[in-house]
Amino acid sequence: QVQLVESGGGLVQAGGSLRLSCAASDRTFNNYDMAWFRQAPGKEREFVAFINWVGRGTYYADSVKGRFTISRDNAKNTLYLQMTSLKPEDTAVYYCAANPTVGFYYASSYRYWGQGTQVTVSS
Repeated sequence: QVQLVESGGGLVQAGGSLRLSCAASDRTFNNYDMAWFRQAPGKEREFVAFINWVGRGTYYADSVKGRFTISRDNAKNTLYLQMTSLKPEDTAVYYCAANPTVGFYYASSYRYWGQGTQVTVSS
């Protein structure tokens, strides 16, 4: 069972940037489609971005399209989320997830999750 550990969260002003990382415990990572989700206080966990196992297919939530970029380095067993032009509404705990069964857009589809990293965007 792969273990996922997120890092890179923090406090940033609106308009700023952050890069999140998600380190996987073993090379099974290379076989998994991956995604980022986020959850704000009092809200459901929502889809942010998806990348397939070879890194050639990516999809984004409309709310982050053009501002966030998902990528992966299979040699390093690491998933990334580059976030730019951050807005206060991006404030949430960000989670990486691996190995969706059906429907990459749905949180319930994913077998493996990290513990999350907090991103706070001040206005």
